[in-house]
Amino acid sequence: MDSKRGRTGLGLFEGKVRQKGIGVAGKPILVTGSIRSGTTWIGRMLAAARSVGYIWEPLNFRWGARNPGVCSAPVRRWYPYISAENGSNYEEALKNTLEFRYSLSKGLQGVQSRMDLRRLFYECSAFLGNRLRGARPLVKDPFALFSAEWLSEKFDMDVIIVIRHPAAVACSLLRLNWGVPFEHLLDQPLLLRDHLHPFEPEMQQRAEAERDIIEEAILLWRMVYSVVAKYRRRHHNWFFLRHEDIASEPLTQFPALFESLRLEFTPQAASVIQKHSIPEHPNGVAVQEAFSLRRDSRAATSSWKHELSEAVIERIRAGTSDVAAEFYSKEDWK
Repeated sequence: MDSKRGRTGLGLFEGKVRQKGIGVAGKPILVTGSIRSGTTWIGRMLAAARSVGYIWEPLNFRWGARNPGVCSAPVRRWYPYISAENGSNYEEALKNTLEFRYSLSKGLQGVQSRMDLRRLFYECSAFLGNRLRGARPLVKDPFALFSAEWLSEKFDMDVIIVIRHPAAVACSLLRLNWGVPFEHLLDQPLLLRDHLHPFEPEMQQRAEAERDIIEEAILLWRMVYSVVAKYRRRHHNWFFLRHEDIASEPLTQFPALFESLRLEFTPQAASVIQKHSIPEHPNGVAVQEAFSLRRDSRAATSSWKHELSEAVIERIRAGTSDVAAEFYSKEDWK
């Protein structure tokens, strides 16, 4: 990365190291970023702290229909945008989520099978256990990215934004054959007004065009990280982590991040991080193992170089160059 950007330890950008007195124990933590950016891995490693209770994607609209006990808010769009103008529709539900108050009545509405019933029992038990022990809530949710400012202000959250190389994100989406429902973003006038209006014509074009995962990944990455670039200028007390930095040296970087968040880095936490980052785990991720956390974290940062052709890499580089230059240098493409 360019030296002029002043990156320091933890893979943080300039001005993002916490000052004394910030990050009081008990403050909720939000881990967000693009989909397939490593939020799950980072969130789960932070949840190795004994004081943390992990909450998985309450704003994931696909999961929400079958998971309404975790968050009873009306999440009907991919990457929903919550702001002061519509926050009253979400505030009480998310307050309950952060207090580990599981809505059993809502949860039962999502039960359609024995597997769903087992899931409900597990979630309800986990929420109750976390509430009784006074756990510090950690929300891992890439779909909360555009709502991060409202969440931070409303619930006084410690915010961690994960940044991942555009080729790595595109490679992951291509591997999994995941497209982008741009119509969900176009159907949110407040989101367009506040953040994505410069991209509206491109989203319209992509929504109507034949499916092309690489082009969709390029546009999604540019939109997400153009907003992250604004956040970085506005919020000097947030954490902005490049996935590549923390994944390259997890046993060095995580202890510093734990300390900044005022989490206890125990031998047990170190063991969990080592187990999920050591080299004998595969550096790629098969489709059936898309959500596996055990891998060679360092090798995973560059697996796109071997999975994508030079032509596709150049296509991604050229397509994201206007935004990627904020976070990655020319050397990061080699």
